[in-house]
Amino acid sequence: MSLPQATRGVAGPGAPLHDTLNPPQASFAGGRAALILSQLVLGFVALAAWTAPLQAGTIYIPNASFESPVTDYAWPQIDSWQQTPSWTNEESGVFLNLPPYIDNCDGSQAAFLFAAPQAALFQDYDSTDWSNSVPTHAFNATFDVGESYTLTVAVLGGTNLTYPMQVGTTLQLSLYYRDASSNMVIVAATTITNSGQLFPTNTHFVDFSVYVPGVRTNDPWAGQNIGVQIASTVSPDLAGGYWDLDNVRLTETALPALTNPGVTNSQCAFTLQSQPGLSFEILASTNLALPLSNWTSLGTLTNLTGVIPFLDPATNLNRRFYQARQLP
Repeated sequence: MSLPQATRGVAGPGAPLHDTLNPPQASFAGGRAALILSQLVLGFVALAAWTAPLQAGTIYIPNASFESPVTDYAWPQIDSWQQTPSWTNEESGVFLNLPPYIDNCDGSQAAFLFAAPQAALFQDYDSTDWSNSVPTHAFNATFDVGESYTLTVAVLGGTNLTYPMQVGTTLQLSLYYRDASSNMVIVAATTITNSGQLFPTNTHFVDFSVYVPGVRTNDPWAGQNIGVQIASTVSPDLAGGYWDLDNVRLTETALPALTNPGVTNSQCAFTLQSQPGLSFEILASTNLALPLSNWTSLGTLTNLTGVIPFLDPATNLNRRFYQARQLP
């Protein structure tokens, strides 16, 4: 997963007073965005650019692999997941992975969801399941500021099953939150359209993902509980057949940042924050417009704890830009 470059900046004491009181908006130079922050009090500009995939942490989702309740064939209930029926009360459930086996099934069971209008599975902080009429609050993850989120679900459709779906049948994967009236508000979604090209076999799951970029303070979902939904979005004229589902995964990735800029003994200093264990090359330049290949490397840092200080060996700088480029 590659993320777009993000930058942060602080301008020096030589900046015009107008810029100090009314900081400029984001500008672009050399393909890198430079955002001048409101705290314009220091003698340099610190930037952060992230050009490599970032490590992610896994968020626990109860019964994410549909291993319960245990069944010896198929069962029309799913623990921890709220099931939304449309035509009948048995449009979703769990099944045992019997021959001909799905070769990449996670565990011994998976879930089925009929391609019927409005049929869905979902889970959030306030959802219930077939055996709990009161929420257990077992899934309590939230959309945290400065984090990005990726939902991945193993899906199997197909046109060559015993009860085949028609070409063009759709399934939606989504991440959502509940508003003050408890309505589901979708933050991001991916639609899967059944075809023989997408699902050439009925014995192998295919992964599909939903991505939410870094959560900002003013996003309506910031701080809200995360919801996961898998929903049949088929039109009535294409209804029929079913989807197989497995191995629901939700990951959270902290966005790196350069923070706490300052000056120590006429040397520029800042703090690098990221997920622990990542390594970065620190680059510097007095000209933001220069291509990255012309920036000066000041060395590498391995952020073992998640927070690590950096002190520029150069002194008496009037203005300087910094980038922290993540290493493989």
